[in-house]
Amino acid sequence: MLPSLFLQRMAGWLGPEFGPFLEALTASPTVGLRVNTLKISPQDFATRSPFPLEPVPWCPEGFVVTDREARPGTHPYHEAGLYYLQDPSAMAAGVLLDPQPGEWVLDLCAAPGGKTTHLAARMGNEGVLVANEIHPRRVLALAKNLDRLGVTCALVLNESPGRLAARWEGLFDRVLVDAPCSGEGMFMREPDAVRYWSPKAVEGCARRQRAILEDAARLVRPGGLLLYATCTFAPEENEGVVNRFLRAHPEFDLADAAVHPLFDRGRPEWVDDGDSRLKRAVRLWPHRGPGHGHFYALLRRADGPPPDRPRFYSGPRPPGRVRALFEAFWRENLTVSPPEEGLLLQGDLLYQALLPPDLWEGLRVFRPGWPLGTVNREFRPTLALAMGTKPESVRSVHRLAADDPAVAAFLRGETIPASVSGWTLVTVEEFPLGWGRPARGGLRRA
Repeated sequence: MLPSLFLQRMAGWLGPEFGPFLEALTASPTVGLRVNTLKISPQDFATRSPFPLEPVPWCPEGFVVTDREARPGTHPYHEAGLYYLQDPSAMAAGVLLDPQPGEWVLDLCAAPGGKTTHLAARMGNEGVLVANEIHPRRVLALAKNLDRLGVTCALVLNESPGRLAARWEGLFDRVLVDAPCSGEGMFMREPDAVRYWSPKAVEGCARRQRAILEDAARLVRPGGLLLYATCTFAPEENEGVVNRFLRAHPEFDLADAAVHPLFDRGRPEWVDDGDSRLKRAVRLWPHRGPGHGHFYALLRRADGPPPDRPRFYSGPRPPGRVRALFEAFWRENLTVSPPEEGLLLQGDLLYQALLPPDLWEGLRVFRPGWPLGTVNREFRPTLALAMGTKPESVRSVHRLAADDPAVAAFLRGETIPASVSGWTLVTVEEFPLGWGRPARGGLRRA
């Protein structure tokens, strides 16, 4: 049961729209599916999709799965990273921020990675994508999703926004703040959001959001963009937060985010002394389109001198033995040249790092870049390397059909029938699932 005070608040604000809003909010949630364009085009996926799909109106790579009985999270295409299951209203973040290949982009509150992987796809895996998550346990889920979707341009941190702002002021072309909120749009998906909701909790969220937004603003370069997002309807956390920010930061202005007819305008009249520019923010309502609802405010910083920043990692090379083992594996198993820049050894794990260590020294870095493999007596490639590598670049590939029971057996770690020698990339159709090695009677996941 939804909180009675929440219902009273929404009825007062929405008036005649409250009935359709409540019906949509309490309906069975839709399943959104965002195609991972690092792997496949939306058009190609739609032709082979095992589920009936309808397009998300505002996101070219987004769809709604219309079969309520479908289980897209259990299909081999999901394990192969062809798509991310994401609420349609959350897909608008990547569309509005619209990062470009080669830019420096920061997702300040990144886990579990839905919006982060969308940004990486829009960047075409080119540039620097910093995915930060302050909660240590959630970083693991973030890294797993980056691996599954084949993201190779990400540096993963476990830091506070304040510490990042103190070290990286003015470095980023685009910053996303998917702010922790009261989650009113998630009431039907997350019972805890209902249990903990109260006006006091809403105000507590607004205080934290104001602090995060202050730190985020320092990280945006002159002329850069800052997207503030929540999945709640409370004006205290939406227009109210942005209103106070605009008063304190004349160097920022609101860009018009109403890029689609189903996007409603922001409501300056719902907060005290609301700036008329708040109409340029947008609300996505569950009764006006697919999804549980979001709020977005796209802020642009005034132009100024460009930031002074390095373009790539140029640190010390790994020890000769490490380099020799890595290059031997690469020559034996891949047909393309090994990476020359950015190789960094941390412990026994070799990365292709994105930034020089002096830029992130002292910060809590979970990953400095793309994890390639561990080095002990031999080089053992990571799942991340498999998922970020094109099968046509690998010498030994074992292809499975999507409906082959061997797919599930391989993913469970069982031996599957195959005649191979050495490291082998196992794929479902032409999409990687992971590395395999010869085992007695066949091939086993490495």
